[in-house]
Amino acid sequence: MAFRRRKRRTQGSRDSRAYRAMGAFVLLCLAFFAGFLLRGNDVLLERMGMDSLSVDIEQNPGATVSGDTYDSLAARIAEVQGMIENESLDDYGLEDSTRTLIADFLKETGDPYARYYDAQSYAAFTATEADETFGVGVLFGDYQNQAYAVDVIPSSSAQVAGVQAGDFVVAIDGERRDEGWTLGETIKRTEQADGTTVIITWRRPENVESPGGEEFTTTLTCAAAEEKNVTSRMRDKDVGYVKVRQLGRNTAKLVSNAVKDLEGKGAKAFVLDLRDCPGGFLTQAVEVASLFQGSGVVVQIQTTEGTTTRSATGSAITQAPLAVLVNGNTAGAAEVVAASLQDSDRCVVVGQTTMGKGTVQLMRELSFGGAISYTAAQYLTPSGRTLDKAGVSPNVSAGSGSSVQLELAIEAVAVRESE
Repeated sequence: MAFRRRKRRTQGSRDSRAYRAMGAFVLLCLAFFAGFLLRGNDVLLERMGMDSLSVDIEQNPGATVSGDTYDSLAARIAEVQGMIENESLDDYGLEDSTRTLIADFLKETGDPYARYYDAQSYAAFTATEADETFGVGVLFGDYQNQAYAVDVIPSSSAQVAGVQAGDFVVAIDGERRDEGWTLGETIKRTEQADGTTVIITWRRPENVESPGGEEFTTTLTCAAAEEKNVTSRMRDKDVGYVKVRQLGRNTAKLVSNAVKDLEGKGAKAFVLDLRDCPGGFLTQAVEVASLFQGSGVVVQIQTTEGTTTRSATGSAITQAPLAVLVNGNTAGAAEVVAASLQDSDRCVVVGQTTMGKGTVQLMRELSFGGAISYTAAQYLTPSGRTLDKAGVSPNVSAGSGSSVQLELAIEAVAVRESE
C-alpha cells in the first residue's frame, strides 16, 4: 500500500509540473500577442507605466533624415552622408561634392540643356560689367547646350582672326570646362566694354553634330557691331527680300518697317530669310509671324502643367505671297516662325531642315547659392507637330548654296503670285 501511495504522489507531481509548464507557455504567448498589439501605442503604454517600445523604422542608418530610402534620392544620399560623417575616417568637401553630385544628377535626366551653376559661376553669368557692351563680331547659337558661331560679322576681329560659322567655343580667357560653354555664359563673357580683349579657344568639327575637330585660339577685341539685325532690299523687279539675323527685342518692328518700305518700292511678294538665325525672344517670333499670318495659333507650349497657345495678334500688314528661307542653323524661336507660317499655308518654306531646337530652358536660383537651368517646356506647331529634334522640313528642298536657295525662294513666290 505504501508503494502505491508513493506512486500516486509521483504521478501528481508530474501532472503539476506539466500544468505549470503549459501555463507558462500560455502566458508567454499572451505576452507576445499583447506586445504585438501594444507596439506603437505609446499612449496606452505610458498609461500602463511602461516606456514606449516603438522604434522609428523610417529612420535610415545614416541617422540624417527620415523617409523611405527606396523611392527618394535625397534620402539615399543623406543616408550615405550620415554614415560618412558618423563612422568614416575620411571627409569630403561640401562644395566639390555638391558640384559633382548635382552635375551627375542633371546629366542622368537626359536633358542636354540641364546645367548647374555654382555661386561663383552664376554670379559671373548674371554680372553686367559695363553699362554699354559690345561683342566680338560673332553671332552665337546653341547646339545641345554648347555655344558655337552661327555667323561672323564681316570686317570684325573674329573674321580677321579666321573664325568661321560652325566653330564651337572650348575655352574663354583660358577657362576650359568639361561640360563646355553654354550660349548664355558665352554671350556674357564676350559682351564687354569697347576695346576689351577676349581670348577664345575654338573647336572646328566637320559639322555641328561631329565630335572632335582641330582647336585654335584667337584674341578678339570687343567693338560695336556695324551689321544690322534686320536688312532688306529689292530682288528682281517686284520681290522684297528681308533678312533676320536674330529675333531681338525690336525685330518685329524692324521687319514691319522693312516690309512697308519694300511695298513702297513696288514689292508684290516677299522672301523672309531666317537662315542661320539662332532664335531669340518668343514674343518677337509671335509678332513676326503675326505680320504675315494675321490670325490663328502661332505656337503651342507644352509643360508639365499642360499645353498653352500663343496666337497671332491680328495685325497682319501684308497678304502678298511669301517664301521663308531656312537651313540647319535656323533654331528655336526662328523655327516657331517658319512652322507657324507653314502650318497656316501662308508661305512656302525653302532650304534645308531646321536644327530642331524646340525646347525652352528655365533658370532657377538655389537657396544655398548658384542656380540650375533645365528644360521646362517644348514648342509644338499649330497642328501639334513637335519641333524638338525634328525641326521644320522645307516644302522645297535646296542644297547648301546660298544663292541657289534664294533663287528657288523667288521662283516659289512668283508661282504663288501668278495663282
